Amino acid sequence: MTTTEVTPTPPKTAKPVSQLGDRIFAGSAKGAGILILVVLAGVAAFLLIEAFPALVAPAEELPGEQNLLVYVWPLLFGTLLSAFLALLVATPLAVCVALFISHYAPRRLAQGLGYLVDLLAAVPSIVYGLWGAWTLAPASVGLATWFDDYLGWIPLFAGPVSTTGRTMLVAGLVLAVMILPIITAVAREVFLQTPKLHEEAALALGATRWEMIRMAVIPFGRSGVISGAMLGLGRALGETMAVAIVLSVSGVITFNLISSTNPSTIAANIALQFPESSGLAVNTLIASGLVLFVVTLAVNMLARYIVNRRREFSGAN
Repeated sequence: MTTTEVTPTPPKTAKPVSQLGDRIFAGSAKGAGILILVVLAGVAAFLLIEAFPALVAPAEELPGEQNLLVYVWPLLFGTLLSAFLALLVATPLAVCVALFISHYAPRRLAQGLGYLVDLLAAVPSIVYGLWGAWTLAPASVGLATWFDDYLGWIPLFAGPVSTTGRTMLVAGLVLAVMILPIITAVAREVFLQTPKLHEEAALALGATRWEMIRMAVIPFGRSGVISGAMLGLGRALGETMAVAIVLSVSGVITFNLISSTNPSTIAANIALQFPESSGLAVNTLIASGLVLFVVTLAVNMLARYIVNRRREFSGAN
């Protein structure tokens, strides 16, 4: 008599029940993402359509009777110069503030200082512009004179020194204060996500607190600091009123940071020239805005790429 083996059937797994609230939340999140893409595409289409007459117009019909590239290049140069100067000043300061809040300051002081730094983001840009023009600019004349006397052999400080202080150096410092909360917030959160086992292992091996930060915290948060800096750069590239109030522009290309001869920025030039422009001049300004849109989009895409590349190295892992 033979016996037949009966293969047990695996139990059926119950399908997860989708609640109404979950479906509503998923649909809302999906709709918000699609809406952002639609708005972004609409802005890009508007800029392309409105800038097209300036792109195909002959040079003698454009403002200043010059080629569009010749018109936009000094503005793009001033935009990049002011933004990178702000980034150069704000990034080390933001990292130091973030490390102090996350690893040095007592808990109550860290919370209050974190709120205070985040509060800088709520100050309107026109207030920063007035502060830079009426307070920081006159105070910077002495520093600019010192730079001219002792570092004048460097093209950045060649002079002659501006008597009003409304220079590219002051514009960069104002932008640095404006982007400081963005970089600090991102760096602080990344430093706080450093695995405790890494920190405790470094301390157990005899490392001091600074050595632990240098060997465990900073390498872990390097990509976050870079992405935060790129986000701050995107913010600085599009700043309008603060730069328009502070900077005394002359429409030239120069690396001199302390002279009264300064290049303008794309956003500030649009804000200053748009009320008095008409016809093809408006299309030219929109074409310069299209260039700024492309540059800002590229910066933000680069920041997102850096974040995604190190996504697996999170504090939860």
